[in-house]
Amino acid sequence: MLKNFSKIAATTLCSSLLYSSAVLADGYARYEVTVTNLTRAQVFTPILVSSHRNGVNLFELGSAASPELSALAEGGDVAPLTAMLDSDHHVIDTANSGGLLMPGQSVTVTVSARRGAKRISLASMLIPTNDSFIALNSVKAPKHHRSRVYYSPGYDAGTEPNDENCMHIPGPVCGGEGGSPGAGGEGYVHISGGIAGIADLAAETYDWHNPTAKIEIRRVSGAED
Repeated sequence: MLKNFSKIAATTLCSSLLYSSAVLADGYARYEVTVTNLTRAQVFTPILVSSHRNGVNLFELGSAASPELSALAEGGDVAPLTAMLDSDHHVIDTANSGGLLMPGQSVTVTVSARRGAKRISLASMLIPTNDSFIALNSVKAPKHHRSRVYYSPGYDAGTEPNDENCMHIPGPVCGGEGGSPGAGGEGYVHISGGIAGIADLAAETYDWHNPTAKIEIRRVSGAED
């Protein structure tokens, strides 16, 4: 679960550029992944970005979320999903934005990739929600120093009841607990229904209409495939 949301948010700069720790070598490419928050009042937790080959998927719509994705979707914790990705030999690089992304702001995360690693995935929790998140799931990266633009809806991990109770929602608005293993939910990943206003969150303030995020992937260096 994320802590000190207000301190993290204060350090997040619009369009800041964060580099991963990977050392670029001959044959490597580098991708800048710029995420823009299109919502009115939802905040994005640190955005995890990965470059990889085919065969890597963060989730499958209609199927149960992994525990690692659940940790991100319920509490904004990128560490378990990062560790899972880093252990996969298909994954080349992982990096995250390191702070909160406020409505209307953008942030850029940079990842490297070898030849054959032509896919990008990312994920970030929406707060305040119980277990909603944005994501790109193994999309194609651009070639030849060009860019591609994708849009993400709000997804629901299906691992926590959408009770909209601040006791169960982390972040600067609610300040509640994040992860809730065993709490139940719909049981499968689906498109989020948004905020209904049934408890502590006013729908007129925190609800949204898809898409929730604009993502531009730009190839900025490396040998051409």
